[in-house]
Formats: sequence, structure tokens, C-alpha cells
Amino acid sequence: MDMNQYLSMFIDESNDHLQSLNENMLQLEGSPEDLGIVQVIFRSAHTLKGMAATMGFEDLASLTHKMENVLDLVRNEKLKMQDFIFDTLFKSLDALENMVQDITGGGEGKADVSSIVASLQAIESGEWTGGTAPVAAVNQAPSTATPSAVELDEFQYSVLDQSIAEGHRVLYIEVLVSEQSQLKGVRAYMVFDLLERSGEVVKSFPTVQDIEQEKFERSFSLYYITTKEAQELEKGIMSISEIESAKVIQLDQETLQQMTNQAAATAEVEAVPVPAPVDASPEPNSSSKEEPKKPVATKTAAPKQAAAPSRTIRVDIERLDVLMNLFSELLIDRSRLEQLASETGNNDLSDTVAHLSRVSTDLQNIVLKLRMVPVDTVFNRFPRMIRDLAKTLDKKIDLVITGAETELDRTVIDEIGDPLVHLLRNAVDHGVESIAERVAAGKPELGTVNLRAFHSGNHVFIEIEDDGKGIYRDNLLRTAVKRGVVTEEQGAKMSDDEVNQLLFAPGFSTADKISDISGRGVGLDVVKSKITSLGGNVTIHSTPGKGTNFSVQLPLTLSIIAAMLVRLGSEKYAVPLSSIVETAIVQREQVRNIHGNKMITFRESLIPYLSLSEVFGVPDFNDADEQETEIVVIRKGERLAAVAVEEFIGQSEIVLKSMGTYLPSIEGISGATILGDGQVALILDPNAFIK
Repeated sequence: MDMNQYLSMFIDESNDHLQSLNENMLQLEGSPEDLGIVQVIFRSAHTLKGMAATMGFEDLASLTHKMENVLDLVRNEKLKMQDFIFDTLFKSLDALENMVQDITGGGEGKADVSSIVASLQAIESGEWTGGTAPVAAVNQAPSTATPSAVELDEFQYSVLDQSIAEGHRVLYIEVLVSEQSQLKGVRAYMVFDLLERSGEVVKSFPTVQDIEQEKFERSFSLYYITTKEAQELEKGIMSISEIESAKVIQLDQETLQQMTNQAAATAEVEAVPVPAPVDASPEPNSSSKEEPKKPVATKTAAPKQAAAPSRTIRVDIERLDVLMNLFSELLIDRSRLEQLASETGNNDLSDTVAHLSRVSTDLQNIVLKLRMVPVDTVFNRFPRMIRDLAKTLDKKIDLVITGAETELDRTVIDEIGDPLVHLLRNAVDHGVESIAERVAAGKPELGTVNLRAFHSGNHVFIEIEDDGKGIYRDNLLRTAVKRGVVTEEQGAKMSDDEVNQLLFAPGFSTADKISDISGRGVGLDVVKSKITSLGGNVTIHSTPGKGTNFSVQLPLTLSIIAAMLVRLGSEKYAVPLSSIVETAIVQREQVRNIHGNKMITFRESLIPYLSLSEVFGVPDFNDADEQETEIVVIRKGERLAAVAVEEFIGQSEIVLKSMGTYLPSIEGISGATILGDGQVALILDPNAFIK
């Protein structure tokens, strides 16, 4: 079978299981005695192991199996969770995530995890110094009965006998796994998985529980009901790698009776050794209502558990991009129809176009919502990151997440992760004080970092707030002057907000030494540039001694934006409404020339005056010839600028199109859009006009 067709599904589901494992491990760390959480973790690991084995990623399956052995001891109360065990399991999850990332990139998911495996084996065997009594004997209790000694109870015998009578094939199967196999349980699972597709396993020896935990030598046997030929099944089993031999025997009622009698006699002779492995293993799972007949229990149970959210489907993001592009074309045609209806004055056409506009508006809302993804998809990896940082820095940190259900466009979601990681690391490293400093300041030992997300208009705000030491103006200015970012004279004239914005200056860092926790000597300028490139903005509010708040403002979507259309001669341009403060008209005498730069007075302050006709070399318009000129006041953070235009056309929803690879990058232009009359309008990038 070609497994490549299932690869994307495997990657998606593996990431889901790894995220679930991380979240539940964090929860278990807070309540280490809660065996219910352990059961959930065990099931996730169990399913992940089966998936990896089926896809042939043996390193991933092997490591997950070692984790599963440790978790099995915990859920059976043979081992208590302690810090070393938590750390080892978290390292295992990190290694698994790296393997899945390698598979996503086209690799084979291989990694050197020998040190992690050694730690897991030490925990499992009791060799770890902080552990409990050795438990290696649990895994060294292989079956001593021969494969043919499969004892049936009265009900199982009756089922097999009746199946033969009804014309079904009843087979007795013995399988021998290669001596070189490092994953006996995985190979056994693959055999069971093959058999379950075309029949039913009635009885296996050793038990399913023992086989999946590799508590058997090299062979196992089973009774099986099917409609397939014995030769076909034998061929299928032998096609599985590391299976040394497979014996498939079709039984009639007489042969079944003989084998049952033989098994009963063997059981009497070996009454002492046999019960140990057979009866000991079902005990741990006595809480489950029914034991599936395959080694990987969750593999079969998963569809039943997923029944509730079955109204959702996975859709490749590329398909949504195609849908958005097609709708964009529809939006352009709608604008054209609206213009034609207005020009012709035909009432029937106008009514039809008005109805089309209402329907397309509803369709637009649906298409945009399809691309919206909860920020939880980004937030859910942060608790684990904060936990590791706190341990590294020897701090106590409580991460409080609110508004994780807030939705953002998928394009923004994909880009915002790294800036948030940087801001959170910055809050933990530079913001929250050490335990000693907090106690000395009269604060609780446990520092708090709040991560919030909420909607406001056409924007989403994400705030990272800590209750740490805050930003001290004098200290920040001293560092800025020392690093040559500003002079002492410039710093003295700055407001507190302007001083705080110095944190985003290129190369600025308050760290005494470069570390791998936050900044790495780079500072926050990379965060600012990334958020700005997304059409967003970041501001800082801080109270010395009480904490700091970083507020990130982001647009809901980058595909369809509201814009102000303006005219320059025969050319049209679009200015994003999110960057516009207001529009106005200025007289020629209001434009001043200060030190070679044109400036105008706006709300009792001087702001730069930019002539678009000069910037883009528009041949048929020059604002210098005009007595009065329309301006658009644009914003970048706290800075303002006035852009001179010839005429305002009006507001419109436009589709953002890239300039493509044929044209070089043009400063001041972020893209283009097609208007209703078919003319192309360039979309201005306000951030490029304000340095």
C-alpha cells in the first residue's frame, strides 16, 4: 500500500497528539496524583505509536513505545511522577516534535535519541536513583507456553464452532517475529491491523495487552474468523517487514475440537507458570469496559471518540487561497457591474446588481470566516515554553491566557508566532524579577504573565503584560545614549512613550550579556518590523516597579481591506483606512520649508509633508502648482505624516494583489488592486513613507 497519500493526515494528527500530550503533561505536573490525566496521556501516546508504526517511522514509534512503558507503570501505580520523570518525558516530546518536523520537511523522521531512551529505560527498570523498586521483571515475564497452547473458554469455542457451521473460514495463525527486530510490539500491531480489516480475532496468546507491551518472546498465535483464503492471508502477513514466518491453518469442527482439548491438557500441565503473564496484564485495564482485539487500542477507539466533532473537516490552506482568489475576481466584477448599472440607469439591472451585491457580501463574510483561525493555535505552545524558561531562569511564572478563541486570518496567524515568542521570552527574562528580588520588593514569589487577545473594530489586539519591575526611563535613556541610539539632548526632550519606543531601535538591547533566552543581542526591532510588515503596530505601556504591557495591534485579514481611493492626474492609488488618521485641505502658504524639509502644522505640532506626485513621478499633476491641496494624514506608530493628493474618490473594499515576480520591489507600494472600471490602482504602504 502506498502510504504517501496518508502522509499529510499523519502529520496533522501527529501534531494534534503532540500538542495534547504537552498540554496534559503540564496539567499532570500540577496534579501528579491524578491518574485520569495519565490515562489520557497514555492513550495519546498509544495512538501516536500505532500511527508511526503503520507509516513506517520506526524511530518515532520506538521512542513513543518507551514513553508508553513508563506511563503504563505510572497508571498502574507502580511508579510515582517526579521532577526527573517529567523532564525526561518533556525531552521525549521535544524529540518527537523534531522528528515530525523532519517528516514534514520530507525526511524520514530519524534522530539520535539514545540519551533519552537510556533515561526512560532507567526509569522503567528502577535503576534511576530517585525511583522506586525495580520493575524490569514486569517486562521480563514472557509467556512460557507454546504457541499451540491457546486455551478457549466455552463462549469462544462456541463462536468458532458456529462460524464453521455457517460456512465461514476459521483459521489458526502462528506468527514468528525476526530475532533482529527492535519493535516486536509494533510488528505484532501491524499483523493485527492487517487481520482486523478482513475478519475478527477471537482469541490471541499472549493476550493483546501483553503483545502491545512486548511481553512475549518472538511468537504469538490466534484464532481468526474470515472469508479470505488462508494462502492469501499468509502472503499478506509475510509482506510485513521483520516477520520471519507465518503459519495459517484452516480448521474444521473436528480439528478445532482436537486443538481445544490439547490446549486444555497443556494448561493443566503448565498450571503454575502460565497464569502469571496471562492474568496479570488485564488488571491494569480493568477500568475499561471492553478490550479491543488489536494491540493499539486507541487506533480503533479513535473514530468513536471523534464522533462529536465529526461536523468539521480538514482543508488544505492552498484550497482556501484558491477560493479567495476566485472570490476576489468576483468582487472586481461586482464593482464593474455596479458602475455599469449606475451609468445605464436601467432599473431592472440596478435591482439585479443590488441583489448580487447583497449575496456577494454574505459570500465574502463566509469566505473570510473560512480563513479565520483561533489564536489558540499559536497560544497553545506557550505554556510549555514558559514552563521551560522558568526552570532555566529559576523563576516562578504563572502564564494566564485569555481570549484564546479570538480569530485571526490564517496568513496573520502563520506570521505572528515568532514575534509573540520573542515578547514572551522578553517578559520572562527581563520583565519578571528573580524570586529574591520579588520578595525584597514585597511581591509574591510567583510572577504573572498575562497573554490576552480581543477584537476591537477591524483589528485584533494581543497584549503581553507582566507584573515585573517595569521600565525605568532613566535606565533606558542611559543605555540608549551609551549605545549611540540618541544623544542626551534628544533624550531630555522625549516623552515617556517615545523613550519606551527606543526598545525597538535596531540593535538596542538592555541585556548585560547575550543569552539564548530573549533577544540574543538583537533587541526588539525584529518584532517591530515583522508586526509592521503585517500592517500592525506595537505600543508599550509601563509603570516602574509594577510591570510592563506590550500591545500588538493587527488587522483581521490581509486579503480584502478597506481603503481610501485617491487620484493623482490620470493615476489612481489606494490608501489603507487602518493607516489614515484623517483627511484635510491645506493652503499653499501653510506648507513650510524647515531645514530643507516640507512641513505643515497639524493639531499644534509639525508633521512632514510628502508630495506623492514627486515621489512617483506623476507626469500630469504637480501639487506645487495648486493653490490648495487635499492631504491624507497617515500614521506609523506614534508618528504622523501628510501625503498630498489631487482628489479623493471615496472609500471602497479592495482585493490586495501582489505585484508578482516580474516587477522589482517598489518602495512605498505594497501591492495593487483592480477597480470596477478595470483600471489598476496601486496600494500605498504608509509605513514606507515614515522613517
